[in-house]
Amino acid sequence: TPFIELFFHYDLGGKSYLSPTSFGRPDPIEEFADKLRQSGNREDWRMGKKLEAKLRTFAPVVVRGEEQGGTKFWGFGKTVYQELLSIITDPDYGDISDPINGRDVVVEFKTAEETGASFPKTSIRVKPNQTPVSDDPELLELVKKQQDIREIYQEQSYDDLTEILNEWLNPDESESSEEESEEKTVSTSQLSETSKESNTADAFDDLFNS
Repeated sequence: TPFIELFFHYDLGGKSYLSPTSFGRPDPIEEFADKLRQSGNREDWRMGKKLEAKLRTFAPVVVRGEEQGGTKFWGFGKTVYQELLSIITDPDYGDISDPINGRDVVVEFKTAEETGASFPKTSIRVKPNQTPVSDDPELLELVKKQQDIREIYQEQSYDDLTEILNEWLNPDESESSEEESEEKTVSTSQLSETSKESNTADAFDDLFNS
């Protein structure tokens, strides 16, 4: 299938991170989330659910009217994914992703305000006619060159994710370290000013030798 399944940790310090589990590699955040869910404590279980990696599915697409821009990645949630899977596995539709005999998919997006719900809604509609991406052979070759999605969503190392998790769990310690660093910078600056006042010649030597 044309689908790419990736798992993300959302809203850790206001940021999202690609989970190495997407590629079958260990993930310290996911390991910690598993331990929390298995603790038997309700609050731990809730935190584990918040921390666990969530599925986001992507498909390479060509946007009508923007064919010259080549292939792009369209990301969608579970509901759209299930609907697309039911269509793409239905023999009556054929291979809707085929660049020559495939079918266009119309995507309709409505905001939470438009739906009256607490979240936006995405719906799809597969057109009945089979249509090529383009009749231009050069353009067809262009859209076949698909970028590696890992160039867009980069995987963090195990150690980096461990540090990210620790900073999220202990924000006060992280802030204290930053404050200490700022204090050291101020102190160094004050010492430098004192040194300049006492020995201007040495200060100029440092400037030109740096």
